[in-house]
Amino acid sequence: MKKFYVTTPIYYVNDVPHIGHAYTTVAADVMARYKRLHGYKTFFLTGTDEHGQKVEKAARAQSKTPKELADSVVVRFQELWNRLNISHDHFVRTTDDYHEKAVQELFKLIQEKGDIYLGEYEGWYCTPCETFWSEGQQLEGNLCPDCGRPTEKVKEPSYFFRLSKYQDALLEFYREHPDFVLPESRMNEIVSFVKMGLKDLSISRTTFKWGIPVPGDPDHVIYVWFDALFNYVSAAGYGWNHHRFETFWPADLHIIGKDILRFHAIYWPAFLMSAGLPLPRRVFAHGWWTIEGQKMSKSLRNVVDPHRLIEEYGTDALRYFLLREVPFGLDGDFSHRAMAHRINSDLANDLGNLLYRSLTMVLKYFKGEVPQPSGPGGELAQLAQAVIKDLDHLMDQQAFNRALERLWDLVKGTNKYIDSSAPWNLAREKRQAELATVIYNILEGCRIIALLISPFMPQKAQEMWDQLGVEGHIVEASMDQAAWGGLKPGTRVKKGKPLFPRLDEKAIVEKIERELASTQEPQEEEVTIDEFARMKLVVAQILQAEKVPRSRKLIKLLVDTGSDRRTVVAGIGEHYSPQDLVGKKVVIVANLKPAKLMGIQSRGMILAATWDRGMKVLEVPQNTPVGTQVR
Repeated sequence: MKKFYVTTPIYYVNDVPHIGHAYTTVAADVMARYKRLHGYKTFFLTGTDEHGQKVEKAARAQSKTPKELADSVVVRFQELWNRLNISHDHFVRTTDDYHEKAVQELFKLIQEKGDIYLGEYEGWYCTPCETFWSEGQQLEGNLCPDCGRPTEKVKEPSYFFRLSKYQDALLEFYREHPDFVLPESRMNEIVSFVKMGLKDLSISRTTFKWGIPVPGDPDHVIYVWFDALFNYVSAAGYGWNHHRFETFWPADLHIIGKDILRFHAIYWPAFLMSAGLPLPRRVFAHGWWTIEGQKMSKSLRNVVDPHRLIEEYGTDALRYFLLREVPFGLDGDFSHRAMAHRINSDLANDLGNLLYRSLTMVLKYFKGEVPQPSGPGGELAQLAQAVIKDLDHLMDQQAFNRALERLWDLVKGTNKYIDSSAPWNLAREKRQAELATVIYNILEGCRIIALLISPFMPQKAQEMWDQLGVEGHIVEASMDQAAWGGLKPGTRVKKGKPLFPRLDEKAIVEKIERELASTQEPQEEEVTIDEFARMKLVVAQILQAEKVPRSRKLIKLLVDTGSDRRTVVAGIGEHYSPQDLVGKKVVIVANLKPAKLMGIQSRGMILAATWDRGMKVLEVPQNTPVGTQVR
């Protein structure tokens, strides 16, 4: 039995699905559909990663429990996968009972082998990346080398995995399996990293609770990456569905973004070696998207929200563009101009027009019935078989854009066959037998094209199937049906609407440019050092605090500035209780012009950091003297 097991990464639930998530998942879906077409028993896994400190923090910021946050975000992924026509066989959540049980069993198995030990971790931790860094690995200013955000100094008891023990075994595995990581440049990065030396890996935390407890030591929760990576075996049935696990493990292909390659190409195989489980056959790390030449940001996401793109262009057009525009593995730029042009050129002009003109001719010359050919398919049949053969190699390398380029050789070749055969001349000259063969070959070319594009554009492939009069669902078809001559003479075609209506590229570009202009942050007004020096910032201590009646946000504070005691009214009531503020030493603008708020005169302003749904007043160490000027 031929089997194929493909996965996406599991996606964090402290975010909403964006184009990067769609890109990875569409790629995995295309691989799954292609293998099913070739008769493989296929298992396609996707899901969500729901544990960890940043999920806990995100939930707290929204006044939810972590599970409530996860439940609300999971639905967003599932809805988008439905709209993108994702054909996954299983959706794993790391809060699923079978997953948590499997992770604990594997933790104990690895611990009993002697590869997990209790120690103490001291170092730097990036919460957004859920990653530990040494002093030397960080950027200047204790910034995460992956995301550039500040790391936190952590010192706590921790269980460690003996990653250093597997350095030589990993390097040997890479030598024996040179295409374990693709593209090749990524494999070179991984080998170089491992050769620099591996340190044992901290795999538990005690400073938060949202995670799977360490077996026998509930004060610790299992590090989110140890937890998350084992989703690939837990969802495959480890510990609860023996038949599924024996059928599908090891995974044939993990498709991931390049930012999480180290976890999948170093930690993951080392964990599996320790657990005595076979290693996956390939990890493919694709690149990142910029948006209209800019790094993706919250303000730009609306411009490329996958739901909006589906509404603007259609599901299959989006799927096609994502895998055709950029070589899989490289970074790419999403441009509405490029997408509209690609739809008009490849999909409307080449593919849509091919089907439309083909059906028009069979209706005109043969009253809508597929004619009986009087000869073989000739060069067009040979081209079709050559394309099929080449697709196999390209798809096995995940070279999606080259596969589509090669497939379009058949689309363009069929269009060229129409022009060179000139059926209209054959009809005028009443060369009926030749005309029948030409029309049959054109329709047969369209049928095979429909079959080959079905992994990439399943909805449009079905429309082609239906219009050509082929019975059944194309998703149930197999590559056996790609043999030339499969279209039955006498079949009635059913000409429908154009597959891809032409777009007004100019109007789309103008619309997007207006939106982009509106997302640009206004140019910040610069101030001179002399202007800044006019602001008097001093350390003050909060002596008293009380809610302002009839106000949700305002808190009345009595503060000691070192030179006087004064009242300051601060809009921090949604984030602080008055009793939590008393005694804090904060920074205030001491020479701010007094203002009346809810009838109370406020003399100063407290400095605070604000973010989406969050706020924190700027505190200074308690040993800082009151009245100290902040410069």
